[in-house]
Amino acid sequence: MDILTVGVIGAGQMGNGIAQVLAQAGYQVLLCDKNNLALDKAITSVDKNLNYLLNKNLISQSDKERSLSRISCHQDLTSMADCDLVIEAIIENEKIKCELFKQLDEVCKAECILASNTSSISISKLASVTQRPNRVIGIHFMNPVPQMKLVEVIPALQTDADIFVSCYALVKKLNKTPVKVEDMPGFAANRILIPMINEAIFCLHEGIASAREIDTISQLGMNHKMGPLALADLIGLDTCLSIMEVLYEGFKDSKYRPCPLLVQMVNAGRLGRKTSHGFYQYLDGKAQG
Repeated sequence: MDILTVGVIGAGQMGNGIAQVLAQAGYQVLLCDKNNLALDKAITSVDKNLNYLLNKNLISQSDKERSLSRISCHQDLTSMADCDLVIEAIIENEKIKCELFKQLDEVCKAECILASNTSSISISKLASVTQRPNRVIGIHFMNPVPQMKLVEVIPALQTDADIFVSCYALVKKLNKTPVKVEDMPGFAANRILIPMINEAIFCLHEGIASAREIDTISQLGMNHKMGPLALADLIGLDTCLSIMEVLYEGFKDSKYRPCPLLVQMVNAGRLGRKTSHGFYQYLDGKAQG
């Protein structure tokens, strides 16, 4: 089947980025969030990102206007009824995601593909709560979506081969690089990345070096564009903790034990950039000190 209209559930950082790249590729996008303020912020963010591309002469004014015109905002899940594909990009919580997939299964037409942008949660589990498990798949974008090329495409145990092929092809149309990954805890990208971040947090927790020094070591010694603690702040410390917990529960291996400092910071509400305080403090999106 042809995918023409795509619903995106969740207007946060990942959701608005996914909406942007879909719209730029010519898809009609229905961006859905219960919070109208989140929708307003999402459109502002997309407009800002497109202006950046415009100022760099990477797109034209008409390109920008067409992309924005393809995104419509909605607050009710019933707006997803006629979508060909729906991608959820909500909080990294298995129970909440499962409930959403049950609702989408009831609302969306039978032909619709249901996809998750989850960082770590089992796609097979999400598929199992629907009446269309063969049409459920993982499409995991990297953050920030407009800049990052990699997309993990993760078939559930139940996913039909033609659904995987359609979603793999869609990712290519977004000018991204799709990689097939098996449905295991953390998939591949976060099974590599998040334990590295967790180990960096242990280094801070044990007083081996300061946050700034740890990030400098990573950037200058390992040629990483961003240090692991600054990256954790960008991802969100709550998301990092959720992924570590999925890895720990999934493999029952102590090497995936979340650092106590990570747990403490999440409990304190210091979640990174989105709360303006994580391993660094932020003012107008910029790290201070």
